[in-house]
Amino acid sequence: MTTTAAALGRGRMAELALYFLRLGFLGFGGPVALVGQMERELVNDKKWLSKVEMRESIAICQSLPGPLAIQVGIYVAWLRCGFWGAWLGGWCFILPNFVIVAALGALCVYLGDLQPVTAIFYGVSPAVIALILHSCYRLAKLGMEDWLQWAIAGVCLVVTVILQAEVALLFIGAGIVGILYYGSIFKRTPAILPIVVVPAAAAPIAPVATGSTLGKLLLFFLKAGTLTFGSGLVIVPFLEQGLVQQYGWLDERQFLIAVAIGMISPGPVVITAKGAYAAAIGTILGACILLGKIAIGDWLTVAIGVVSLVALFRWKVSNPLLIAATAVVGLIAYPLLQPAWVMVK
Repeated sequence: MTTTAAALGRGRMAELALYFLRLGFLGFGGPVALVGQMERELVNDKKWLSKVEMRESIAICQSLPGPLAIQVGIYVAWLRCGFWGAWLGGWCFILPNFVIVAALGALCVYLGDLQPVTAIFYGVSPAVIALILHSCYRLAKLGMEDWLQWAIAGVCLVVTVILQAEVALLFIGAGIVGILYYGSIFKRTPAILPIVVVPAAAAPIAPVATGSTLGKLLLFFLKAGTLTFGSGLVIVPFLEQGLVQQYGWLDERQFLIAVAIGMISPGPVVITAKGAYAAAIGTILGACILLGKIAIGDWLTVAIGVVSLVALFRWKVSNPLLIAATAVVGLIAYPLLQPAWVMVK
């Protein structure tokens, strides 16, 4: 019996590892898509847990800062195989995205001056803005329900554009307003809502890193992961302020490329709740305006952005296909429009 139980445990661990490796390599679409995929596959197909257990895991993970999809995956792996299952499942989920983003970032650092690389991101950058807008639309459609949320979103949009940074006090204030308005004081039912994010590991790897720089990187991303509720697309202004303005580790063009890498790679994302949901929407829109100034600088990048929006909203084109198509457009058009490209550098 003991031997059989041990063999069964090893089999479960191997199955769990393979599942989360596959999800890490092929899971596109952000946290809502990834969590939905886990629910379909693990509840309906594999029967690893019940629908009630899955809903409870999402609710628990939504109350924490950090990437929602990874947290749900770790929690599910813990339910399936205990502590070591959670440890293994989490690493298998994170590792593919880390390798992909690190490799793409390194290539951009070492090959960034090559014309083909520049051309690719000339075409991809406007599509990234369209992808962020599309994600913002889906989130607004999912959770923006009344005038108060739109008012909070409008305030956060204006403040983000004016200050060109994520303001933590806005999220704290919006959360307090949400608790007061949607909570028991006004007899409203509080809502916990999900929000998409860009992997924080999207920044390219520097060719040389000193101990001091590594320490600053560690502290900066610990702060981002621990204190920044809303993260993901919402974290873009926060990252831009730290990486570009405060430390000067990247210029604006490199930062936009880093966001693009995060958007085209598979991987998980993060959450926010109550009134802060509206703050997240406003901050995402502010980030779009700030990044759009970098990405869009001539008639062709405007055209790429508009066509990308149509492709996402009307034709339901997948993210990888859109990125591949706009990369090809950039490769073809950039050599013909180099004077125009100077406008967006």
